[in-house]
Amino acid sequence: MKLIMATGNKGKLKEIAASLGNSGIEILSLADFPEIPEIEENGATFLENAFIKARTVAKATGIQALADDSGLVVDALDGAPGVRSARFAPTTEERNGKLLDLMREIPDSERTARFVCAMAFVRPDGFEWSTEGTVEGLITRESQGGSGFGYDPLFYYPPFEATFAEIDRDRKNTVSHRGKAIQNFADAVKRDKIVL
Repeated sequence: MKLIMATGNKGKLKEIAASLGNSGIEILSLADFPEIPEIEENGATFLENAFIKARTVAKATGIQALADDSGLVVDALDGAPGVRSARFAPTTEERNGKLLDLMREIPDSERTARFVCAMAFVRPDGFEWSTEGTVEGLITRESQGGSGFGYDPLFYYPPFEATFAEIDRDRKNTVSHRGKAIQNFADAVKRDKIVL
């Protein structure tokens, strides 16, 4: 069974491959299909963007595709960066710096946020499936931790008393938005045999 992860993000790919484990699914990525042009994510929601990517890749390759669109939703910023999380600023360092600047005057009690992951699976035969995972946390006042990627150093997860960048990947995957969405997908693969 072949499955294309519609991403070029190595961090996401590692998390997804680790979560699917010994499923017997051969996981490919966009790096294996350089002929596919960059996909414009112009949806208004995480789920719309996930389906745009999965449908595009399944149609272009004739292979079933799984895509996610993930982001950080900050309550004090009216949901920003939201679906623009990856385009909030040009680099990860600039994105994190911009978020900290915007949050500078926000009191600790109002620094609530959540990571959201919408996941879409599309087969060339037209079958479509989706799920969503979320995890609640707080935005820190400075970057903390050296693992993870993206906004992980700024996302404090109270039950672990650490940011997502201060915990190892396996532990993070047990509670993360993407970990939850991937588990839902893995359950559907096992229970409903959605991957052919």
